Amino acid sequence: MPVYDYVALDPRGRRVTGTIDAPGPAQARARLRSQDRYAVSIDESAGQAYVRGAGLWRRRPGPRELTAMTRQLATLLEAGVPLVEALDALLQQNPGRALGGLIAAIRAEINQGATFSGALATQGDLLPPLYINMVRAGEASGNLDLVLQRLADFRERQEGLQGRFRAALAYPLFMAVFGTAVLVFMLLFVVPGISDIFRESATALPLPTRLLLAGSAFLSDLWWAPLLLMAGTVWAWRRFTAQGAGRRFRDAVLLRLPVAGPLLHKMLLARFATTLASLLRSGVGLLPALAIVRALLDNALVGEVLDQAMARVSEGGGVAAALADSSWFPPALRQMIAVGERSGNLEGMLDKSGLFYEREAEAALTTLTALLEPALIAIMGVAVGFVVLSILLPIFEMNQMLGGAGLASALSPGMPA
Repeated sequence: MPVYDYVALDPRGRRVTGTIDAPGPAQARARLRSQDRYAVSIDESAGQAYVRGAGLWRRRPGPRELTAMTRQLATLLEAGVPLVEALDALLQQNPGRALGGLIAAIRAEINQGATFSGALATQGDLLPPLYINMVRAGEASGNLDLVLQRLADFRERQEGLQGRFRAALAYPLFMAVFGTAVLVFMLLFVVPGISDIFRESATALPLPTRLLLAGSAFLSDLWWAPLLLMAGTVWAWRRFTAQGAGRRFRDAVLLRLPVAGPLLHKMLLARFATTLASLLRSGVGLLPALAIVRALLDNALVGEVLDQAMARVSEGGGVAAALADSSWFPPALRQMIAVGERSGNLEGMLDKSGLFYEREAEAALTTLTALLEPALIAIMGVAVGFVVLSILLPIFEMNQMLGGAGLASALSPGMPA
């Protein structure tokens, strides 16, 4: 049923706003009159336009927005507020935004008889499978509010780790961009200004100066060539890694990089353990949970291992035994999983493992940033030093020539004929 945003006046003449479901605008006005509200304006809800939109309107809500909505919805349900009323409250809190549109679309599906998880599943790729499956498990167990709380906890934990990762790399990335911008500025605007002076001199220019002038001339005349080369390289790389063999090669290279590779590996293990623990604790079956984790990790090498593990688990084997032949899952993690399977507390052991690898990832991230910053400073120093040296070398040589010529002219009158 369509959803409308309205502005109306109550019996006391106070201005009120909200949303209402109705087959059309006329029916919406009639419903408002039955509630002693007199419509001033009725417009199709942004959420309804979102439902109809084929792409332009369907903006993905931000991760933090979705996490905050999940936490608020869990709190309302825990307080005994019915689901539709809870969605109404969230919609009024987020009107006209991507999140508000998503809430309106979900509410419209529920009003037409869909379950909450079914309404989530109709939103395409705007919601991750992990989210939908945990909600479905919560509905089946009758603990939707508890599952939503766990889902919010899980998302906050993942977002916190990603946020720390981005924050740690922000300064090195800024230094790299700033240093590159300074070098490009010098090559495009500073070096051409002094190149004419060097060319007019009769002295032979040193090799570093000739290289600098050639690089400056290339950038001035063919500035588009490096941009085209970078764009072509990125396009070719993305096209190559979009296929199976290319993705496998990319993931193998990333996981084997010095310093960065161990960090990515630990982050994968942390996400594997925490995600699987959250799914199992919410009531999702082991095989569906493994399939969701496999899609979430988005790593071809680990995905192959999980495919083999799912095949063994479907035949009655345990997770620890299924991962025994893989070098990507360390013995400590496999042992924790085995202990959890024997004790019947698999999700608890996975939670502890996830926390351990999160701490390991943070330690590896600290090491990476500690190495990146001095390395970038050294690279920038060498680059700037090369430019300065290339400019000063011919100046020193010209001074020496002028000094030598002046000395010769000073001595020449006193020399015997």
